[in-house]
Amino acid sequence: MHKRFVSVIYLLLVFLLITGCTSTMGFDASLDAIVEPYHFSIARWELKNLPRELGEWLFHHDEETGSEIELVRGYFSLVDELSRLEKEIAAAKAGVTPGDLPLLESEMGEVEEERDSLEGEVERIIERQITETLIEMGIFRAGGDARWYKPNSPPVNIELAATPYLLVVSPRDRIESIREITLKQDISLTEVQGIESNVDGLGVSSLVIALGGIGTYPGFVTNKASLEFTVDTAVEEWLHQYLSFRPLGFSYVLHIAGVSPDYEIATMNETVASIVSKEIGAKLREKYYPHYRAGEAENEEEVAGIDFDQEMRDIRRAVDTYLAEGDIEQAEEFMEKRRIYLVEAGYNVRKINQAYFAFHGKYADRPASISPIGVELREMRKRYAALKDFLSEVAAMNSREDLTLALEKIQAE
Repeated sequence: MHKRFVSVIYLLLVFLLITGCTSTMGFDASLDAIVEPYHFSIARWELKNLPRELGEWLFHHDEETGSEIELVRGYFSLVDELSRLEKEIAAAKAGVTPGDLPLLESEMGEVEEERDSLEGEVERIIERQITETLIEMGIFRAGGDARWYKPNSPPVNIELAATPYLLVVSPRDRIESIREITLKQDISLTEVQGIESNVDGLGVSSLVIALGGIGTYPGFVTNKASLEFTVDTAVEEWLHQYLSFRPLGFSYVLHIAGVSPDYEIATMNETVASIVSKEIGAKLREKYYPHYRAGEAENEEEVAGIDFDQEMRDIRRAVDTYLAEGDIEQAEEFMEKRRIYLVEAGYNVRKINQAYFAFHGKYADRPASISPIGVELREMRKRYAALKDFLSEVAAMNSREDLTLALEKIQAE
């Protein structure tokens, strides 16, 4: 068996371990019964897609050309156009603005068909660009053919498609993700709200989240986002695969599988992947797309006079205080009041609860987290001239204590 397959098989076993460690007793049995009609099987998806992807690695050879850069640009222009059409259709259905629904839906179908026809080639181009960027930055070494990898450096492989939703479950008396279950891509808002209501009925806090990507193999990345988001997410999901061969990532695998729960390890892993992916993504875009300007899909809401990041941090701190004092109802009432305030100010926030912070709080470089791990990792990153050295250092850690000791050592030097 060639070494290029070793990493693939290892990753597949890792994700089968994750998806296979679900209890069927008590609470979990009730939860699984609620979500069973909507459940999305990652293991089944991987087994379905892996043979085709292996064929691509073995037989598909391509080289970068200017036309391929334009092909990628064209693909994301179609993504922007779909975003615009979705908004127009939603506004027409709601009666907010007049519109010819049949015409808009027909146009949307044509644009979707054109986007889908380009996806396979765009995947290959982005995979190669990420691979070459990783090699240039010294993250891993490859031979003359950039697709020949060390066994512990998995080939970059992505699948652009409609991504699943994720159901996140947290206790009400504390912020902690105790279950995360992938759900089908085509569930409606009514179904989402029904799932959340039924799960909340079990005495917990729940939230269904639209995912931008999943660290499966191949990496599952949404086909509805901008070039910047897509590249950063593709790199981030590859980093989860890369880290799974190292102490930090494997400890996270054990956490997800429920073998050795450690929320701080989860936060370290997600934050490292987030920080590093943004730096690699910026390097890639600087080389291949220096003049890229995003369209509608890239735009984010900006509301004058309100610092959304600070608002979320303030909400999180207040909620933690309420919960520490045992005031669960007060915490939940406070979150809903602040959510309404943000919506009235112009931010489209559907739900803020314990599950919201349990999910977003894992990313210590984001506003929903108040974990010092993000500050610590960013401080540590400043001490390394090369990203590869920072990544190598943190990848070898398997506890929060390792991070603390490393910082103390750096500060003492």
